[in-house]
Amino acid sequence: MPAAKPARNASISAMRRALLAWFGRHRRPMPWREKVSAYRTVVSELMCQQTQIATAIPYFEKWTAKWPDFKDLAKAEESEVLALWAGLGYYSRARNLLNLAKQVAALKSPPRTAAEWREFKGVGPYTAAAIASIAFAEPVAVVDGNVVRVLARLDGVRAKLRDASSAAKLFTSRADELVDPKQPGDFNQAMMELGATVCRKGEPDCAKCPLAEWCDAKKAGDAQALPRFVSKERKEAVVERALITREGKILLRRNPHTAKRLAGMAEIPVLSSLGVEPAGEPALVRRRTIGTVTYEEKLHALEPKVAEVRRWAKDGELEWVAAEALDGAALSGPHRRWLGEWLSRGGRTARGKRP
Repeated sequence: MPAAKPARNASISAMRRALLAWFGRHRRPMPWREKVSAYRTVVSELMCQQTQIATAIPYFEKWTAKWPDFKDLAKAEESEVLALWAGLGYYSRARNLLNLAKQVAALKSPPRTAAEWREFKGVGPYTAAAIASIAFAEPVAVVDGNVVRVLARLDGVRAKLRDASSAAKLFTSRADELVDPKQPGDFNQAMMELGATVCRKGEPDCAKCPLAEWCDAKKAGDAQALPRFVSKERKEAVVERALITREGKILLRRNPHTAKRLAGMAEIPVLSSLGVEPAGEPALVRRRTIGTVTYEEKLHALEPKVAEVRRWAKDGELEWVAAEALDGAALSGPHRRWLGEWLSRGGRTARGKRP
């Protein structure tokens, strides 16, 4: 852990009282806070990983309406789980949630401690601590990006951090020291709320912070610059995909379950996987960033040839999906949007048919 700072020697009890009092006044209404259970906590935590809360809330409400508990979810098919998750990204979370439900449903009662929850695939230290503290009041700290930011500023940690994972490990003992043993769930949510709404990335609102009097970065005037991370190399890549329709159906590729990413999800096929070449300008060009890579996605609208259709019929990963059935397909958010844009234009090629 970092060397001792003034904030470390301050009254932890006073800090807890100040933070919990602030949270009582400013906590945002969220469906999983209104009705707390292990299942609802698990679903909300997995949905909110790497996803904005405002985006996750409608998904959470639809999800829990369809599958109210572990036993209901355990009976679901993976295809319908992926379809309902479509748009949240990081689809391994959905598969892990389904597998988790099957395992928990087979038990007499859900696990209660963070250590027990960590035994399940897809449940890391952060998620396990959130479940155990919020649903079962175990005094264990949750350390996510928001909490790292609060603690780095609070303790004035100015050394460069390698990445989010190592930063979480670095601050875990400090977070455990601070967590309120009587209200661990509220305290953890308060820390995350503080980081999300007041101790924001790049734009901290120190005047409204309940921990300002103990904050080293506030005194030094460099809160905006903390925490500091080692810069990562940025990369760019081009992906060319095929927009193909036939008799009111759209050609999609279903990723195999052995795929490292997007296993079981449908996507707009890559041109090279179909053995076809682009013709003319792409119908759509979109850019998106995943991690440290920015992709330029070129989507070519092509007219299929009879021989190609016959060849594709032998490929077990390709499927024709009716345009009106796309809403129920397990498509990622970007692919769903791109298809919607293209279809709204009539689904035509950019410069006529391919030669």
